Amino acid sequence: MTNEQTAIKTTYLSLVSNLALAIIKGLAGVFGHSYALIADAIESATDVCSSLLVLLGFKYAAKPADENHPYGHGRIEPLITFLVVGFLIASAITIAYKSIIHIQTPHKVPAPWTLLILGAIIVWKEFSYRIVIKKSEETQSSALKAEAWHHRSDAITSITAFVGISIALYMGKGYETADDWAALLASGFILYNSFLIFRPALGEIMDEHRYDELIDHIRKVSADVEGIIDTEKCLIRKTGMKYHVDLHAIVDGKITVREGHVLAHLLKDTLQEKIPTLAYILIHIEPDYESTNE
Repeated sequence: MTNEQTAIKTTYLSLVSNLALAIIKGLAGVFGHSYALIADAIESATDVCSSLLVLLGFKYAAKPADENHPYGHGRIEPLITFLVVGFLIASAITIAYKSIIHIQTPHKVPAPWTLLILGAIIVWKEFSYRIVIKKSEETQSSALKAEAWHHRSDAITSITAFVGISIALYMGKGYETADDWAALLASGFILYNSFLIFRPALGEIMDEHRYDELIDHIRKVSADVEGIIDTEKCLIRKTGMKYHVDLHAIVDGKITVREGHVLAHLLKDTLQEKIPTLAYILIHIEPDYESTNE
């Protein structure tokens, strides 16, 4: 299964999970008199929209290169990540606003059974986070990482809601707004996580240097290719789940242009075989001046 197929399959899992949880939380929040749960439902509803965006983005990114997009369509992925972050920020602002309104409005203490719902949600969302974050690391997908942090953010809001409702139930009259304060706190966590998701995606769009480990791997593989003496510059840019590489390789300065051309293709083929995440590779041949002067 390719990285693109893995990412799409994982996103379908997130989509179904978020849709089911939005319904469960919304019903539990309304009938259990808990705005913290309703706030959770709002976030899960935005998660459904963001999952759909991520899914569409992955399918577009998987399209092969064409005349108008010679490097492929992978750059749609960080753009989708920005949209996902926008959904997160919008949900955080909505939750914060509604929480403040509810804090100022007298209401009932949440029903005790809502804690059971929240406990199950926390376990499920943390489990979902671990699955999706593992797949994001396997595929090197920034959008899938954003999707994973959606699950973690959901778990955090559920934890704060659990604490808030517990305080309201234990302390009794006068603490009815504890779960509203919990929802307000959760909105702050969501905003913070939004920045953590946004920053790497911005670096990807700006071709920021973030790939030292991959460069070391490329140099090690190159050193094992017969005829390649050393490597110099190695520049990397990420496009979706693939990497484009500009590599300067040092060869014997006495060989012919044809032999240098053959070596460049051998190096390129070897790198793509050993490191499947590499897509477009440009090899620039440099002569070894010591061998040239002998």
